[in-house]
Amino acid sequence: MQMEPSRYSHTLTTSYTVQQVMEYLFHADQHTMSERQSTGATVDCLETGVADTIVKGIVTAFSASQRVIQQAAAQGANVLVVHEGIFYSHHDQRERLHDDPVYQAKRTLIEQTGMHIIRLHDAIHLERPDGIMEGLLGQLGWRQQVVEETAVWSIVELEQPLQLQQLAQWLKQQLAVSYIRLSGESEQTCQRIAVLVGYRGGAMHGLPLLGRDDIDVLIAGEGPEWELPEYVRDAIEQGRSKGLIMLGHAESEQPGMQWLATRLAAQYEGLPVAYIPNEPVFRVI
Repeated sequence: MQMEPSRYSHTLTTSYTVQQVMEYLFHADQHTMSERQSTGATVDCLETGVADTIVKGIVTAFSASQRVIQQAAAQGANVLVVHEGIFYSHHDQRERLHDDPVYQAKRTLIEQTGMHIIRLHDAIHLERPDGIMEGLLGQLGWRQQVVEETAVWSIVELEQPLQLQQLAQWLKQQLAVSYIRLSGESEQTCQRIAVLVGYRGGAMHGLPLLGRDDIDVLIAGEGPEWELPEYVRDAIEQGRSKGLIMLGHAESEQPGMQWLATRLAAQYEGLPVAYIPNEPVFRVI
């Protein structure tokens, strides 16, 4: 979805405020959100900006990196909806960065661009089905192959089985990512796949799935390397067919934020909406 600066004008028949967009995203009014935020029940909030500002254009992204903010501003947007915290922690702890030069430069950029940044983490995960999972399954074309689903995971049954190495290569191509990590025997047959997004690839969520006889492989964003990978190592050494594929945190959740852009475009017809992908945070050498 492309957004052209020339389409930014004041000819919209209906105007929307940042507050109205937040109420749509958070599925709650201002009072309810304030209560949730004050009790620590959510990290969703307006990170920067003023709620009664008129929206000129919206960009969605996984994170508000320096480049994403610059590109959003260059496209004429004044609202940026991101999934993760803008100052390097899940819970806002920006006070400890007060004298940090990277923090200061980013704050300056946000002020100069006048960017209103909305953090959308909890509400989209709490949608049923999970909005971030929906984006990933949609990009993989797996929505119709889901055979079991909870608030946290989905189980997909492929029409035709793939070898683990083939599956990993296919995922890499479908998600257009530079690398994928996998554990298990390359020629292992995979047909029933458990899927977890984001930082859910740890023992709490993953072990009950990998322990099931009918699950061949688990796909996750990221998780502690001494938990599920060690389980898969032992399973392989015992002669059991188990596989693990780690996509990366952002790589597993970016499709959900891209899907959100299409939802926002449909909700606010005539308002420019776009998605900006984050570049990979790591490279393999």
